[in-house]
Amino acid sequence: MSSAAGTPWSNPVTPAAASDTAADAASRIDTSKPHPARIYDYWIGGKQNFPADREVAEKIAEAMPIISTLARANRAFLGRAVKYAAEQGVKQFLDIGAGLPAAGNTHEVAQSVHADASVVYVDNDPLVTVHGRALLADEARTRVFEGDLRDPKAILTHPDVTALIDFDRPVALLMVAVLHFFPDANDPAGVLATLTENLAPGSFLVISHAGSDLLPADQEKLQVYQKAAEGAARDHAQISAFFEGFDLVDPGLVRLPAWRPTEELPSDIDQYWMYAGVGRKR
Repeated sequence: MSSAAGTPWSNPVTPAAASDTAADAASRIDTSKPHPARIYDYWIGGKQNFPADREVAEKIAEAMPIISTLARANRAFLGRAVKYAAEQGVKQFLDIGAGLPAAGNTHEVAQSVHADASVVYVDNDPLVTVHGRALLADEARTRVFEGDLRDPKAILTHPDVTALIDFDRPVALLMVAVLHFFPDANDPAGVLATLTENLAPGSFLVISHAGSDLLPADQEKLQVYQKAAEGAARDHAQISAFFEGFDLVDPGLVRLPAWRPTEELPSDIDQYWMYAGVGRKR
């Protein structure tokens, strides 16, 4: 869940920032403010989080005890979706809102199917950039950079993208647990249109998103989540609309664990208030 807390994706990247050093990026990490990438890291048992992140994470978890399970389910969906796209022959992956490195990273899954798969990670948290670059220092087919979702053209033309992604061939665009941090005022549909308009036929769009029609009816719990996500949870029809120009692959837009499960569905699946879907470009 990698988007800025407070103001989603609120750190525009200047040309200097886009090519800065690890030290420069580290100097811009503000650990006093919670960030969804680090909150998410806390929920899945990671170590790259700080008191401000843990305070918000625990507050949400108090209201919604399933949140850690949901975060892990979201991570598992990412892995299944990446493997599915790779098995359809896709060898290029653009992961926007990648979050902090954890087990089952996109490049690990993709390259387990195609050793020559190319993966570019984008996130707006400098901490992600620092750790990602350290992790991927020896990875010739994988890059990570700091980007602003409000400027999709800058993402598409970034040197790391143009070096590894050929838009004349199919690409898997991953928007996993990102768009619900992106309010309507930031025109998520327009951003997606820019990101997808030049994708080759056979490309895939992968989305997971909080469902406003799935969130608990308890208003106190709902308010806790909406405060963290800036009220950008959307219903099934609104999320489905993000797949304009894409055909949803079976089983369509469903609750996280129900998208091509590899194990028995949880008995409390009706508590999983996030949708997941994968579309193939016509």
